[in-house]
Amino acid sequence: MSFGSRVLTLAATSWLLLAIDSRAASEIAIAIRYLQAEGTSHSHLYLYRDDGKFLRQLTNDSSGQDVDPIFSPDGATIVFTREKSNNSPLEFWSVQPLGTDLKKLDAAPDWYEQTKTSPYFTNRDVAPPRESPSPTESPTRNGMIGERKTYKAPDGSVELILREDPSDPDDQVDGEKHGKHYVIRYLKTSIQADFGTLPGFYGVYEILHDRENPDRQFLLDGLLRVAFFGLHLNSTDGDTSFALDLNGPRFVRLSPNWAAPIPLPGEGAFLTLTENRYISIPGTEKTANCSYIERWDAQLQKVRYARPNVAAICYGATMYRQDRTPAVIAIRQNAD
Repeated sequence: MSFGSRVLTLAATSWLLLAIDSRAASEIAIAIRYLQAEGTSHSHLYLYRDDGKFLRQLTNDSSGQDVDPIFSPDGATIVFTREKSNNSPLEFWSVQPLGTDLKKLDAAPDWYEQTKTSPYFTNRDVAPPRESPSPTESPTRNGMIGERKTYKAPDGSVELILREDPSDPDDQVDGEKHGKHYVIRYLKTSIQADFGTLPGFYGVYEILHDRENPDRQFLLDGLLRVAFFGLHLNSTDGDTSFALDLNGPRFVRLSPNWAAPIPLPGEGAFLTLTENRYISIPGTEKTANCSYIERWDAQLQKVRYARPNVAAICYGATMYRQDRTPAVIAIRQNAD
């Protein structure tokens, strides 16, 4: 092969790789309200690449709040709701991911109305409340504290044994150090360990489950192998949640407060709708309870889709993933 032919071959290969990367890139549109010291802050739409790179701001209207963006099934447009004050009727708008062709719609498309929040892991029947109850005693199971519950991974690789010691005061309340007697057991090797001995352990209580399938407690997708747990902190800080990395094993806290994991099927990753309480608003002495969208990879490294070190509230998000199923991931204001 001549030198010129090799150059052409390398160029063609590079172009093909770039094309593949371009097709594989996912984008996420988020309605974010950045809180400001003075005046009224507004929620606008912002577009990010899935690796956290900010692409562009899509809306900039100050007549209301832009919320609940959702990609169309083909990814060509994003439809969202504009909420105005004074009991004005809701408005529906659309915009293209490039920020072009912003227009008001006569009505919301059927697919927009029918799209619900994608499946997520929780230990609650409804969306996490803004205020959490005070620490409570562990519920008795069949009249006896200390009965074990066992959860086996679908691939038969590991089981989690949730057991309590009736003589240990830490096991009698949903709080710090609870769950230290829970066990992770690798079924093929019979190696096991108490949760309390694992790196990152702070305390765990309930295992989280898929909201649409209560029998699903594990998220196994490629290199990502996790189970999620919730824990009550106190009446001020509410609850928090942890990922138990089965590859470690180790615990990774997903938020100082609550976080709801949303799987990304086929990616070996997941999103979280993450709550952070008492975030300082720049230029004031005030704080606010904030929320953000974050993405976690198989190594449980995260990126946050927001400006760094700011107080912000998420009013819904949507991700378009070309060539994956489902192609559209949706997180609506009300986690329905």
